[in-house]
Amino acid sequence: MTYKAVFFDIDGTLVNDEKVIPQDAVEAVNQLKARGIDVFIATGRAPYYITKYLSQLDLDSFICLNGSYVVYKGKPVYEASIATSTMEKLENTALSHNHPIVMQGAEASFSNVELHDFIAESFQTLRVEVPGYRTSYWKEAPIYQALLYCQEHEEHLYTSEESGFQDLQFVRWHPYAMDVIPAGGSKAKGIEAVIKHLGITKDEVVAFGDGLNDVEMLSYVGLGIAMGNANDEVKSYAKHVTSSVDESGIRKGLEYAGLL
Repeated sequence: MTYKAVFFDIDGTLVNDEKVIPQDAVEAVNQLKARGIDVFIATGRAPYYITKYLSQLDLDSFICLNGSYVVYKGKPVYEASIATSTMEKLENTALSHNHPIVMQGAEASFSNVELHDFIAESFQTLRVEVPGYRTSYWKEAPIYQALLYCQEHEEHLYTSEESGFQDLQFVRWHPYAMDVIPAGGSKAKGIEAVIKHLGITKDEVVAFGDGLNDVEMLSYVGLGIAMGNANDEVKSYAKHVTSSVDESGIRKGLEYAGLL
């Protein structure tokens, strides 16, 4: 198979625990681009939280916010925002349970509480700045993803049939936080939009990932590659398991795919 596009998750895939891209991964991506392969970042992060990685790799194509906002060569090609009525209900429900929310648009993120330890801790793991404070940001801009701060034993307040949030999808990425995106959304949905735009097939696509928000992507593309540092559940969705991010996992995976 001749692959024409490669998608890379960021945290735990392109970058290590120190949030640094290993030099051999940088070189591997540069080799891909030199061969004319379309290279994308595919992340749960918002666009403004990946600028340094885009700059380091000289990329202007990405899937952000878990597939809800897709850009190709600097121009948006797909957007899926959460309905304003749903955001209003989500915010009110969360406030009633003292659960903070971070609302993420294409240009900015805002928290609906001023200071909260859960938010500070989760953003520290990403090594990015904690968002500012602004209630009901959904009134001002389309919200492509929300971060809901509750613990696992409280998830049923939002995920049960009785909750009434069937138009939303919840994916836990931190002990204190879940990503919230439109139902049916995923990185795979973003890739689907890209391949339609490019006129290629999913069989001509490679994707690398390590987290629970990567499983749809890994199972959707022609060659899904899980990092060695991924858990066993994530690995089960991949066609190949490479080594960890700090053990040349990107390069070895691309060599397996025949791209290097």
